[in-house]
Amino acid sequence: MSALWLSICIILLAACALVLTSGWRSGKDTSTQRDQLNKTFYRQRLNELDEDEQQGVVAEKQEMITELQQTLLTDIPEQQTVIRRSSGRWVLWPGLIILVLVTLGMYLKTGGLAQVLAWEQINAQYPKLRAQLMNPQDKALNIRELEEFEVGLRTSLQSHPDNINDWAMLGRLGMVLNNTPLASQAFQRALKLSPNNNELKLAYASVLVRSQDPQDNRQAQVMLSNMLTAEPNSLRILSLLAAVNYTQQNYDTAIGYWQKMLPLLPANSKEANAVEQGIELARTNAGQQSSKLMLNVAISPTAEKMLTPNGILYISVTDGVSPVPVAVKRIPLSHFPLTVTLDDSNAMVQQRLLSAQHNIQVRVRISRDGSADPQSGDWYGQTGKLPYNGHQTVAVVINQQQP
Repeated sequence: MSALWLSICIILLAACALVLTSGWRSGKDTSTQRDQLNKTFYRQRLNELDEDEQQGVVAEKQEMITELQQTLLTDIPEQQTVIRRSSGRWVLWPGLIILVLVTLGMYLKTGGLAQVLAWEQINAQYPKLRAQLMNPQDKALNIRELEEFEVGLRTSLQSHPDNINDWAMLGRLGMVLNNTPLASQAFQRALKLSPNNNELKLAYASVLVRSQDPQDNRQAQVMLSNMLTAEPNSLRILSLLAAVNYTQQNYDTAIGYWQKMLPLLPANSKEANAVEQGIELARTNAGQQSSKLMLNVAISPTAEKMLTPNGILYISVTDGVSPVPVAVKRIPLSHFPLTVTLDDSNAMVQQRLLSAQHNIQVRVRISRDGSADPQSGDWYGQTGKLPYNGHQTVAVVINQQQP
């Protein structure tokens, strides 16, 4: 910053000196040159008169010399003119002031002074932010602080470009900030310094898997396939290969990798359940869904007498623990008993599929006015918590009334 201001000051001083010098010389040099020319002309003319007198051409030499002297005196500038010219350089001062102001104004507007000051402030805070980030007992950095830390870390890497750990940290930071180009470039630099580091390869591959660029996805597939040869039971590699194939809509291949993961995971663990959900979702997208829930819905005579022509039948399936439905279906009223089929296409969210559930609870409600929210007086039927194997039929009787 100080070097930048020093350069600006030097340039401005040079410009001022150049303008003032030119203003001083413009009057003084013109007057001096004119005087020298007059003297030269006077001597030359005297020599010519001497030659003419010797040749007898001129008879009145003294009168002509007097006339020549008078002419020379007439051509001498008046003192007023000299004073006016010498004072002309002071007229340049307003121009110099304008030059300085315009230069400073242009710099403040377009020279990025605010950005430079902000950058210097971030660099001053960088050691503190780094210490806070590296201390697991300290408060976690928020998004703004992480962005500032990223600027400081990139600045530090300009001075220490061979720091592998910092390049890896910058890559992970890019992933946290959802900045795929930053993360990709950082891991590339780290891999150039340590090309056989498997942790860096996995981190870089995970960035490529998350990328929206199909070319990045294909590069990730090649990298991970080569790594899987050396580590065939690596859950991280298998998971990333399943994810990248699912992204590219290679559902059969994704299912194959997920199925390889299941024996390596504890039964009924969160990880195993997530893999099973991924498998079912891939099957659904591939048109291979075979998991279905068949409902036989009956109604009590008392409830049937209360039916309205415009009623709507709402069916919701939960996991028996959370009240949030796993699957829902809405159909117009018809004759009872009736049979209804639900599958993963009726899922509320794609991350919680019916086919991935091990227990279910079914609730069937008749809305008299079509409202999705339960109303006082609505008739409904509900099962208890039932085990679910993906292929079974459940009976529900509508025989209760909403208070």
